[in-house]
Amino acid sequence: AVVSTQSTGERVGRACGGLRVMNSYWVGQDAVYKYFEVICVDPAHKAVRRDPRINWICNAVHKHRELRGLTSAGRKNRGLAKGHRHTKVIGSSRRANWKRRNTLSLRRYR
Repeated sequence: AVVSTQSTGERVGRACGGLRVMNSYWVGQDAVYKYFEVICVDPAHKAVRRDPRINWICNAVHKHRELRGLTSAGRKNRGLAKGHRHTKVIGSSRRANWKRRNTLSLRRYR
């Protein structure tokens, strides 16, 4: 099975439900395993709540960002970026993009 940084972040997010996953990245690998680091934040910690650079993650809308593909690893996996190479996902997903471009839309009374 192929292990990605996104799937690793998702697994950690499910296991540590009280923490918020900020990001995950590849560290190294050997012949058997791949090693990833996952950065998690405790939203209940006072130091996090008081720090203006990071307390955005304490808001309820950031619960389980990793499961919705909102971390940078998840966004890379979904193909979201800027530039001409990433136009296949305009419309939030490849499927929505394909469907919009391949659906014939006709007026009701014509």
